[in-house]
Amino acid sequence: MNSFGLSADAKARLVTRFATRRAAAPAREASAPAAPALGDQEAMADLRMVQRAGAALGIENPYFRAHAGIAGAKTVIGNAEYDNFVSYNYLGLNGDPRISDAAKAAIDRYGTSVSASRIVSGERPVHRALEEALAAAYGTEDALVLVSGHATNVTVIGHLVTRDDAVFHDGLSHNSIVQGCILSGARRVSFPHNDLGELDRLLSQVRPGVKRALVVVEGHYSMDGDVPDLPALVALVRRHRASLMVDEAHSLGVLGPNGLGIAERCGVDPADVDIWMGTLSKTLSSCGGYICASAAMIEHLKYSAPGFVYSVGMPPPVAAAALAALQAMRAEPGRVAQLQDNAAYFMAQAKAAGLDTGPSVGAAIVPIMTGSSIRAARAADWLFKHGVNVQPIIYPAVPERAARLRFFISSLHDWPQLARVALLTAEALAAAGSERVSLVDLAAKLAG
Repeated sequence: MNSFGLSADAKARLVTRFATRRAAAPAREASAPAAPALGDQEAMADLRMVQRAGAALGIENPYFRAHAGIAGAKTVIGNAEYDNFVSYNYLGLNGDPRISDAAKAAIDRYGTSVSASRIVSGERPVHRALEEALAAAYGTEDALVLVSGHATNVTVIGHLVTRDDAVFHDGLSHNSIVQGCILSGARRVSFPHNDLGELDRLLSQVRPGVKRALVVVEGHYSMDGDVPDLPALVALVRRHRASLMVDEAHSLGVLGPNGLGIAERCGVDPADVDIWMGTLSKTLSSCGGYICASAAMIEHLKYSAPGFVYSVGMPPPVAAAALAALQAMRAEPGRVAQLQDNAAYFMAQAKAAGLDTGPSVGAAIVPIMTGSSIRAARAADWLFKHGVNVQPIIYPAVPERAARLRFFISSLHDWPQLARVALLTAEALAAAGSERVSLVDLAAKLAG
């Protein structure tokens, strides 16, 4: 493995040093063997090593920072204000008084919980109102909302295909998609990112030997900010008698003139996609997930999907906030246009500053590729100290050479802010790249 930019050889030397230190500790009295520790111990050890490496390099931990208020184009962390690029409040609706008032009104009417699964006694009118609005947005017969976006993919994929089937997913698919595939017991086939030629080959090879096939992709990939060729994908899936599911978590409110997602962007009839999935936590400023599909599919899920049937119903204020945000998005397409203009402008400014924006289409997610985890972490740390909050995406979340800074753009950002931050990012990467790291010295510091 390769942790925080350390080669396998360097990691081995560090492990040896740690082992030597532990061996030198005073022996404890013999006792009964303890139960083996739960969890992935190698992953936990890697995490501790990454944390020590960061401390040795003078890099502040960038995770779990508490924001003092609503995170928009600006945010407050530790009594200081920062330019904020870590929140997917794409249309600036989180904190909008209309959305907050809708949530408060739902609390006053229904309370903070429905206190039961919807199938038992947790159904409230606001649930159906939200589902009808989502179905109208996607042009589908019906929709279903669930309490978690991650759990939506896990339970729906895990429930719709079985060991007699095969599920094909993009190599950069979100963890929730992968976990759903694993849960299903179906044959799981990963194809290279956006490589429809290879998907065609794999379908030709696998499809004849299984009962059903499901292809799952994302409408807008959260790491690279790129999109699939949906028209070609639809044709390919139909040719192989497979079903198609598209995860719109980062597409709704972002893609298409009205923010209606990858179908609107590509001019595809939404009916050509069997299952539309999305989350309520990005554009819709709430929490949870949704499925838009045929009435028969939704009826099947409502009465049998474990993550819905055996889960509490969505809290009324959560559903009400999502509904109000969706209504605002539909009524105010100018927010979508401003987001898209901002993202395109930031990407252009980044490229003008000599930065590598990867394959991003410049819709809302713009990565700045760094080539190493240490360089990404150092650059993010430098930017934070200069008033810019952006997350480093490092190994193992991405391959080591694909480490990057990931910028989430919002309709709330303004162009002077975006231009200034692009120049600061170039300066940060120049500073991060000018200091060489001696792995021997780092190992000595870690061993300590």
